[in-house]
Amino acid sequence: MMPLSLANTNEEYTIKKVGGKTEVKQHLKDLGFVEGTNVRVVSELGGSIIIEVKNVRIALNRDMAAKIMI
Repeated sequence: MMPLSLANTNEEYTIKKVGGKTEVKQHLKDLGFVEGTNVRVVSELGGSIIIEVKNVRIALNRDMAAKIMI
């Protein structure tokens, strides 16, 4: 397992675990980041990572992306 913040661009991964405090986990779950879901890093821009999850593109900062294990 590794954090999503270290993922290669344009490769598909499966979420293994979502960490962080309860509020953070719930926020990420609400955005579609749940265990077993496929995600893909579309691009990196500054301190943000553009991630495609469930056919939607979402920008996360590196700290949030580091809480998602793939």
